Amino acid sequence: MQLSDFSYSLPPELIAQEALKNRSSSRLLHLDTSTNPASSYDKTFNDILDLIHHDDLLVFNNTRVIPARLNGYKESGGKVEVLIERVIDDHRALAHIRANKSPKAGGKVLLEGAISAEIIARNETLFEVCFNHKESVFKLLEHYGHIPLPPYIERDDTEADKERYQTVFAKETGAVAAPTAGLHFTNELLQALKDMGVETAQVTLHVGAGTFLPVRVDKLEDHVMHAEWVEVDKQTCDAVKACKERGGKVVAVGTTTVRSLESAAKASGKLVPFSGDTRLFITPGFEFNVVDAMITNFHVPESTLLMLVSAFSGYENIMAAYHHAVKEKYRFFSYGDAMFLEREQV
Repeated sequence: MQLSDFSYSLPPELIAQEALKNRSSSRLLHLDTSTNPASSYDKTFNDILDLIHHDDLLVFNNTRVIPARLNGYKESGGKVEVLIERVIDDHRALAHIRANKSPKAGGKVLLEGAISAEIIARNETLFEVCFNHKESVFKLLEHYGHIPLPPYIERDDTEADKERYQTVFAKETGAVAAPTAGLHFTNELLQALKDMGVETAQVTLHVGAGTFLPVRVDKLEDHVMHAEWVEVDKQTCDAVKACKERGGKVVAVGTTTVRSLESAAKASGKLVPFSGDTRLFITPGFEFNVVDAMITNFHVPESTLLMLVSAFSGYENIMAAYHHAVKEKYRFFSYGDAMFLEREQV
């Protein structure tokens, strides 16, 4: 397939710029692939209680977003923006750097008027940065950093974003973008699911800024996927196995959870514990081994995530559902509405 196959027209006013006051009051588009053609149903997110059953297993990504964006100046006086991609150790990190002219090794920057840092080396699209402070990188970010809102949210971050651009179950620090499907869940909704007897499990995928990078090749097979760190433990593998044995569905909350589970099952076709980087690029034709249904937000045109959901529920089904969502004025992207997708049965 070609990159252009994943384009669609989206009016700019449908891109959500703010989070809703109540997390679970967003809309939910249910794509039912059991019908031919697939059917789209307009619901609210709390209707998830009718779509998930007590035999099912909900799997969440428990990554926690760090305030990874720092603004400042180069020694020359030019403005610079540093977006941490991955913390290497207490004093070093890999980062995306935006400036009129790319900094060179040995160059120094002053960030947020208080942090002195030096560019050590360039690693493909990333820069290795050393922070010259006693405090760890994480402590510096917690004190001075900004919430790294996606580029399509055209405003500065606010105090409210510190809480709203974070899931209520976030635990493992390391992401620079939120697993946005999880943003719709409240503690009350999680308790309601628990009261229904629905079991839950967790994986960790530290979402990188690369998730927002555009695909720059026409042929999908030429795209090089960015690496993200994943952990799927034995407890989650056992929970998935038990769910399958009792006839329930494994419901992944977000594309990051899908990539985590399918990365852990890719080598053998069976889910086994996995820890390490993944570059799994899911496109139409991919064989899913674990996930039966998915909760996800709407995705940017020509993005790898739109390709993933097209592989999951069928290309024509997804494009029709997106057309329906635009027509019905759903809110799009990170702070937008959600979808409940069933896997297309081939």
